[in-house]
Amino acid sequence: MNLHVGPQSLLFHVRQKYWPLNGRTLCREIVHKCVTCFKAKPVVCEQLMGALPKERVTANFPFNCTGVDFTGPFSIKYKNQRKGVCQKIYVSLFICFVTKCVHLELVTELTSEAFVATLKRFFSRRGKCSKLFSDNATNFVGSNQELRKLHSMVKNPDGVISGYLSSEGIDWKFLPPRAPNFGGLWEAGVKSFKHHLKRVVGNSKLTFEEFLTVTTQIEGILNSRPLFPLTTNIEDLNALTPAHFLIGRPINSIVEPNLFEIPECRLKIWQKLTKMIQIIWKRWSNDYLCNLQQRGKWFF
Repeated sequence: MNLHVGPQSLLFHVRQKYWPLNGRTLCREIVHKCVTCFKAKPVVCEQLMGALPKERVTANFPFNCTGVDFTGPFSIKYKNQRKGVCQKIYVSLFICFVTKCVHLELVTELTSEAFVATLKRFFSRRGKCSKLFSDNATNFVGSNQELRKLHSMVKNPDGVISGYLSSEGIDWKFLPPRAPNFGGLWEAGVKSFKHHLKRVVGNSKLTFEEFLTVTTQIEGILNSRPLFPLTTNIEDLNALTPAHFLIGRPINSIVEPNLFEIPECRLKIWQKLTKMIQIIWKRWSNDYLCNLQQRGKWFF
């Protein structure tokens, strides 16, 4: 009687009398099929993950499909103030579904009016997005209703305002109620932002300008992160980052030399620029998408 030993001990006891072929594999199969051993140490089943949405794996412009979330509150102080009441401030995070580009905006209050103003600043800097994903929060729902009213006013405007306002609406998609796990993309972005903020600021109270400077620097760092693990190839020195889709290079990289004095015929600027863009999207397709979601544990 072996009292349900493991595969190694079982093979040791069997080999005292017999020498089975492929004994190690055979003992593992026997232990794996033992009902008593399974009840004593059950194996938790792993949930099979669904396929990624098409917005994550389809090449598109940066911030064309965007997720948005709020984080905070954070305390800031007034300038030249030593003691007193601190003011609360929030950070609105916008993240691109395709390139993982991050855009951070400061918000003083969690209201629909403040969020609409944040959207206007975001659209003015990064361009208008076609799809916007967010949690099913009350301030987001209220903002959507106000944007619908604004959209109806834009479609039927009075006077010369029709020449300045767009008649295109926003495809706003909300997550199911009480399901923040559906927005893992922007939740991970919030976690990365807090990772740098806590290590740099700590418990210090900053002014609005100082907090804005730190937030902008964190945005540059998040947009300069490699999208996939670095290789050991000595020729592959530049990793693909979200900033490549915005400015063609990492934000915190070394400034390139001045090429104004070199004739254009020697540079072939447009061809080189086109080739750089094609290389960026090729690496996004070949390297980033392959590492985006591992399927090695899946069973079909």
